[in-house]
Amino acid sequence: MRLSHISSLRVGLLSMSAVAALGVAGCEGPGADDVSARANAPISKETLALMQEKGTSPSAPVLIRTYKKEAEFEVWKMKSDGRYALLKTYPICRWSGQLGPKAREGDRQVPEGFYSVTPAQMKPNSAYYLAFNVGYPNAYDRALGHDGGSIMVHGVCSSRGCFSMTDDQMREIYAVVRESFAGGQRDLQLQSYPFHMTAENMAKYRADPNIAFWRQLKDGSDNFETTKKEVAVAACGGRYVFNATPVDGRFDAYSPCPQFRQNEEARSLVAAKQAGDDARIAELTAQGVKPIRTIYADGGQHPKFAALAVASSRPDTLAMAPTDVPVEEKRVRVALDDKKGKSRVSPVAQMATAAPARAADAEPMIGVAAPAGEVKPTPLTGWFGGLKPAEGAISVAAKQSAQQVAQ
Repeated sequence: MRLSHISSLRVGLLSMSAVAALGVAGCEGPGADDVSARANAPISKETLALMQEKGTSPSAPVLIRTYKKEAEFEVWKMKSDGRYALLKTYPICRWSGQLGPKAREGDRQVPEGFYSVTPAQMKPNSAYYLAFNVGYPNAYDRALGHDGGSIMVHGVCSSRGCFSMTDDQMREIYAVVRESFAGGQRDLQLQSYPFHMTAENMAKYRADPNIAFWRQLKDGSDNFETTKKEVAVAACGGRYVFNATPVDGRFDAYSPCPQFRQNEEARSLVAAKQAGDDARIAELTAQGVKPIRTIYADGGQHPKFAALAVASSRPDTLAMAPTDVPVEEKRVRVALDDKKGKSRVSPVAQMATAAPARAADAEPMIGVAAPAGEVKPTPLTGWFGGLKPAEGAISVAAKQSAQQVAQ
């Protein structure tokens, strides 16, 4: 995605020894003498002018979207009509781990999902210049047994599970968020994605083990992109649910999903987008786009910083480019029920191919989890179950990367 309106970066180069020392610590640390100056720095004149151009203001609500593969950090601001406009896209200086969600403490994974940041999560005295906690784990993560914590957006360009920016970037991002909270925003939404949720990316990663989860994220992304409004997020039955209201009862991340209603106009917009994306995915697949997995030695950074030779954590892993590994699609065998003369799919296959309930799949104004035995193939998933790298596909570099990750 094209970077927009990125101001010139006054990148403060850190010594490699300082970065290494910070890498041993967590994302937080003791304060510094200039904490007040950092935390209260004004928004730049250039950014204030950009806000005016976009029809927004410093006190208007803010929303953040991040993309690991492209190493991009988007800041959106609400306009007077209640819709969000993209204010700036910042290149991410460092993220760690692999594409995919965070599951446990110490796995170096940057979380993926929908998170909430409140004023109490702001960290002006962070050892990583400035920081705010993203709110991991959320209810969805906890229901799946995922643990860990203290995941931040911060400066210094050093990450072990955090979104790490340069100090100058972090000063401005912190100021924009601070002013939105001062204007009355109670919490901001942070949407974290593995990559831009385009049909092209979904086609490439259609056989990745994380695809079912990424389809959930795409559903949330589609809800935002079609309305440009903050997405109402809930969790139930081991999945996310977006822009929905329970018909009876409430959403509980630890319980099955109840029946729910969705706004008809928004539902129609999302359904149309998803139908177009699914058709494009089917087209790309028919044209021979092969499914892949992308393996990193340990995360990455935006190419802008590689060109500037910015000091960062674990530079040795950044020197190894990510490797795209072809993945073999294995189709699930459909057993024939001789008694009823109808085909059926095993419960394991249902789990492997089930898509999250979304606007396109729901009855008018009512959405429910698909009952057992009604799983249908879609252009996005196809009938695939167990996945493994194609024979001979993993290069020596990819094997070395995988070994380093395992260590």
